[in-house]
Amino acid sequence: MTDHPTPSARARELVRGTYDVHVHVAPDVMRRRIDDVALAERFAAVGMAGFVLKSHYVPTAERAEVVRRARPGIDALGAITLNASVGGLNPIAVEIAGRGGARFVWLPTVDSANQRGCQQREPEGARPPMWAQLQADLATAGMAAEPVDVLDDGGVVLERTRQVLRLVAAHDMTLATGHLHQDESAAVVDAALEEGVRRIVVTHPEFTSQRIGVPRQRALAEKGVVLERCYTTPYTGKVPWDVWLGNIREVGPRHSVVSSDLGQPFNPPVEDGLALAADRLLDAGFTEGEVRLMTVHNSRWLAGAEPLPDAPADLLPG
Repeated sequence: MTDHPTPSARARELVRGTYDVHVHVAPDVMRRRIDDVALAERFAAVGMAGFVLKSHYVPTAERAEVVRRARPGIDALGAITLNASVGGLNPIAVEIAGRGGARFVWLPTVDSANQRGCQQREPEGARPPMWAQLQADLATAGMAAEPVDVLDDGGVVLERTRQVLRLVAAHDMTLATGHLHQDESAAVVDAALEEGVRRIVVTHPEFTSQRIGVPRQRALAEKGVVLERCYTTPYTGKVPWDVWLGNIREVGPRHSVVSSDLGQPFNPPVEDGLALAADRLLDAGFTEGEVRLMTVHNSRWLAGAEPLPDAPADLLPG
């Protein structure tokens, strides 16, 4: 997949001021299309505000600080993902990340019990995620960690999970549900709200290992969380475009945030992702206001950034 679409000028303008809250760029343990400092330069050139550095394996708060100093004006945000490489549900790692300025905490992704036990096959022709090979390499080398559970055997949120959630709240970080099963996500969202977490995003509900249906998405949205619509999920063939677009329409733009999940060498340039998604949404009949809400205003809310003058305060989540 080397011939990628080019965003329209209209879409470029619509996504000015946005944060891409889900990118995978170098340095990383896998080959990436671009490094973080170069990406900041490209974001500045197209009028985007910032991005969240996601790694499945290492914390990124210190990297983000370096990027902000190297390219003032672009708000690179750090994160931590609670997989085995950081000790899973490790309160110390979350506390250190929070003190270091991390803004996002992802619950387990590649090491979640749901992802490890997923029997769902990728649709024919879909491109598998890059981390799948690394996970296979670790397993072959005898280094496969135990799955990271967030609930006990009775479906009750673990005290260790609640401790992590209390730290997310204390540092006013944004919680993302990772690759949890939809039942796990629902239970953790309730616990997070009880523990005082203010900003919660359900990570790519259309992803192969999740496949969260519209009724459950609506139920989650009613709790004040947002559903993340990753451009790569349909672009790489993991779900049909009509399902991705239909879910947004059914749950509503107010409760959706568009991210790219880009950075893979074979996918489009990262700085094009949100504009390309905007073109798709416009072609599907969404209004410019709805597109800007999903790409700009909701992403800024999750990033903890100041709302822009055109932000519709009555439509923002929470």
